[in-house]
Amino acid sequence: MIVTKPNLVFVITDDQGYGDLGCTGNPVINTPNLDALSEESVQLRNLHVGPTCSPTRAGIMTGRYCNSTGVWHTIGGRSLLRSDEVTMADIFRNNGYKTGMFGKWHLGDNYPFRPHDRGFEEALYHGGGGISQTPDYWGNDYFDDTYFDNGSEQPFKGYCTDVWFQQGMNFIERNQDRPFFCYIPTNAPHGPFRVPDSYSETYKRKGEPNDRACFYGMITNIDDNMARLRHHLRVLGLEENTILIFMTDNGSAAGCNLDDRQFVKSGYNAGMRGKKGSPYEGGHRVPLFLHWPDGGFSEKKEVDELTANIDLLPTLIDLCDLDVSDSSRFHGTSIAPLMNDEPVEWEDRVIVTDSQRVENPIKWKDSATMSQRWRLINGTELYDIQADPEQRENISNENPEVVEELRRHYEKWWDLVSERFDEECPIVVGTQHEQVACITTHDWHGNGHAWNQGSIRRGMECNGHWAIEIPEDGAYSFELRRWPREEDRAIIDGIPGDNIDLYNGGRALDLKTAQIRIDDQSATKAIPTDAKSVNFTFNLKAGQTSLQTQFSDETGELTLGAYYVYVKRVI
Repeated sequence: MIVTKPNLVFVITDDQGYGDLGCTGNPVINTPNLDALSEESVQLRNLHVGPTCSPTRAGIMTGRYCNSTGVWHTIGGRSLLRSDEVTMADIFRNNGYKTGMFGKWHLGDNYPFRPHDRGFEEALYHGGGGISQTPDYWGNDYFDDTYFDNGSEQPFKGYCTDVWFQQGMNFIERNQDRPFFCYIPTNAPHGPFRVPDSYSETYKRKGEPNDRACFYGMITNIDDNMARLRHHLRVLGLEENTILIFMTDNGSAAGCNLDDRQFVKSGYNAGMRGKKGSPYEGGHRVPLFLHWPDGGFSEKKEVDELTANIDLLPTLIDLCDLDVSDSSRFHGTSIAPLMNDEPVEWEDRVIVTDSQRVENPIKWKDSATMSQRWRLINGTELYDIQADPEQRENISNENPEVVEELRRHYEKWWDLVSERFDEECPIVVGTQHEQVACITTHDWHGNGHAWNQGSIRRGMECNGHWAIEIPEDGAYSFELRRWPREEDRAIIDGIPGDNIDLYNGGRALDLKTAQIRIDDQSATKAIPTDAKSVNFTFNLKAGQTSLQTQFSDETGELTLGAYYVYVKRVI
């Protein structure tokens, strides 16, 4: 079989900023293979994404502003990609590509939000937004972990990043005779900062603080894996007709320390203000390298025009000549014309990014309204990014007409993205796609989330409700747990250990009663001292509803939601 359409290998790293590469000027980090790739690629030098991970990924996967897709947070039921969104994987699969992803998904851990529900035929991933977060397999620590293989728990040997790349390369080899889309979204270098000592010690010897030494070590490990990946493509004879993309998902998490105005105090940030989570440039400007020899992209070309994550899917559709049923849904545009050598007239445009991280979005919150020259921050601060790349001088008072024009663009954007803010994205339970749904505190709506396993070990007092959908009338069982099934302990038990942290120990809780409320039904049961779970069954009508649980002590002073609830249909 002759493959005519190009393959796509898309690598995106987590929490690595624009300045966390040698080729962008970092004087400490060692990234020779990515530096070499940058010299053989189209470089998007003015590319903007979300200031945190799930929003960026939603924009990449859909070509649409993340707030329109239901994703404006990383927890709290607001990182779930609406089920009616069409993804990059859907489009490539519908065009005859084999599709696989290996690493971090972070757009939902239950049906219908998992990667294998959203167009990926093969999906190997950890839970939640990082290894050792609440939806992840209990006790995962980056080494020899258990991951989800199309939803089934499977143990793997090795360091997480090495596993993702190796499994991605295996997928490529299995599908070398047909067009494929291989997506490798690493969880590294997201914290906790864990990497083989051989990587971190190099930076400790250079005098870097421990977290940054490990952070840089995780990036150098990624760099080594990029070399392995490129060698694999060459050996298989696939390099020439494969689009290889490398990018990162938001500003740096640990490459620099900032003062109270978000200017760099130590470390390196490529001359930018702000880092991960910030509306300033360092929060959302990221690198992207695109290499495709058969497409004419094998030499360095710098694209300085303003671009965004929402442009990537339309661009790939253009480059791969894919059929799409409704391209009018895209908020981004193909930037393929900018990547060619011929001069092109490119109209200046306005792009908005923001960092909501709340249950219900707040207008102007942590927002950047951007044109080629200007950055309007939070609707009030104005910076000339060309004259003042570090955003030190707010010149809004001197340029009121520019502020007003950018505010008008933001208002139009807000009208566009806010149409469905009042909707929740329900987890559908009791289906053949996920016969037992393990839903966790990570995804409940409310104030306070035990979103990582350390919070669960400490017995964090928090609660909220899940939005769930009952697919058809019937009886459904609800198994309430403090510990997940794989940590086979009684609800009230602690875990032995000298200290309680992300991987060690656990606080005993003197809990006496378990309560549940779903729709207009509720029930309460006593918690036996040796009980690992408390189970309830309800006859329910089809439709969307709300589920909330509570464990309480005898006085009612200690209360918390069940961190894990296992739901299945009984009849």
